[in-house]
Amino acid sequence: MPSAAAPVKQQPATDRVYSHVKQAVLDRRYEGGTLLTEGELALAVGVSRTPVREALLKLEMEGLLKLYPKKGALVLAVSAQEIADVVETRLLVEEFAVRRAVPAPASLVARLEELLEEQKRRAEAGDLAEVAVTDRCFHAEIVRHAGNQILSRLYDQLRDRQLRMGVAVMQSQPDRVTKNITEHAEILDRIKAGDVEGAARCVRQHLTWVKVLVRGEDR
Repeated sequence: MPSAAAPVKQQPATDRVYSHVKQAVLDRRYEGGTLLTEGELALAVGVSRTPVREALLKLEMEGLLKLYPKKGALVLAVSAQEIADVVETRLLVEEFAVRRAVPAPASLVARLEELLEEQKRRAEAGDLAEVAVTDRCFHAEIVRHAGNQILSRLYDQLRDRQLRMGVAVMQSQPDRVTKNITEHAEILDRIKAGDVEGAARCVRQHLTWVKVLVRGEDR
């Protein structure tokens, strides 16, 4: 007689709430200015209020929410200053990284080609949250190949802000999806060609447009 299958171990309640809320904030199902209540979240995830409270405290520490006693948690909007700060940090890290990553090993080129194709597929499907994920992975792969683990860890700390900003910008500027893919292809072409200065220039131009949008312009 076959033995019964082992039960699937479920995530702790706090982790389930944390994952649910964080993902919804990052892909903007919970937009900036939304007030979340413990009761609503407990019902949505199927848990008691205690793990909800613990998860919200953790998310407040990460800068995604602001807690108001007896009212709930306010999803914080992405500010122009935050966008400018993230772009400035990315410029410092990514220009340095692409210079270190070129000449690129075949493994990096293959992975970037794979991510570019994945981004195109996600864009065709209209899945902006996944477009933002593959966009971020494309850049993170270059940073990882710079060979500086401290720099990679610093860059990873920007992940949540990058994803949230990516979705926000693509929702407000739909034409940026196609432009992003084109600019990624240009970066990849320069990397393949072993053109260090050309790759750095493409990265700089690709990131600078965010500052332009923050000023209310377009290019």
